[in-house]
Amino acid sequence: MKQKVRVALSQISCRRGDKKANIQKIEEYAVKAKQQSAELVIFPELSLTGYILRDDLYKLAEKIPGPSTNAIEEVARKHGIHIVFGMPELSEKTQATIYNTAVLVGPKGIIGKYRKMHLPTHSVFEEKRYFRQGYQAGVFETDLGKIGLIICYDIFFPEVSRLTRLEGSQLIVCISASPTIRRAFFENLTVARAIENTVFLAYVNLVGVEDGLQFWGGSRLIAPNGRVIVSAKYDEEDLVIGEIDYTEIRQIETFVPTLRDLRAEIFDKLREKAENL
Repeated sequence: MKQKVRVALSQISCRRGDKKANIQKIEEYAVKAKQQSAELVIFPELSLTGYILRDDLYKLAEKIPGPSTNAIEEVARKHGIHIVFGMPELSEKTQATIYNTAVLVGPKGIIGKYRKMHLPTHSVFEEKRYFRQGYQAGVFETDLGKIGLIICYDIFFPEVSRLTRLEGSQLIVCISASPTIRRAFFENLTVARAIENTVFLAYVNLVGVEDGLQFWGGSRLIAPNGRVIVSAKYDEEDLVIGEIDYTEIRQIETFVPTLRDLRAEIFDKLREKAENL
């Protein structure tokens, strides 16, 4: 397994409902990232289709594997790079059950997928109206280390990142479609999740305006001590690349042993209290 990995944060805007155009942009940015020696390139939440789709989701969602994942697998194979991107996933068992899914592919094909656990349905968000929630952590062994996947609102729930870390992830990838009003939350929470789990965290957010809602970008790669290794611009497309060194994890774990000091019995209390909210 590699100790050092070059990670590209590909902060893009998307054409709503135009999968062909978005796949073309994903390939363009993958090529740019590869030219700068990146080994993993990450795209935002629902980057295959755009975020605000409403009932169009039912015609845009695809099974995994499917035509779009096949196309992005070919991009990864052709350019010798790992790719994370977001898409609406159609259930294998029903015709109208959709998941908000992050997909990880590599030069040898699909490595894994993660279905978003927490679906915001308040203020401008209506994800529970369209998506079914996921139930499993997404952590995958790769040539670039053990990579965990989470999506956007999941970052507000420390249990998800903690479970992903306890499953062995060395790098947690959070893909996002966060509007500008949430910027301060994400800038603080991404650092907190990295520190409390002594893990590298890559956050990649959407940019652009969809149906009057502006997405702020601000993608960032964070070290296990909370240091921001590299960050992208606000409110415009950007590609930034940072290097992670997994040997830092052990050094920081020794100094701040949060996983060693974890009190697992508290989770039983959390369940008990949550059931009686």
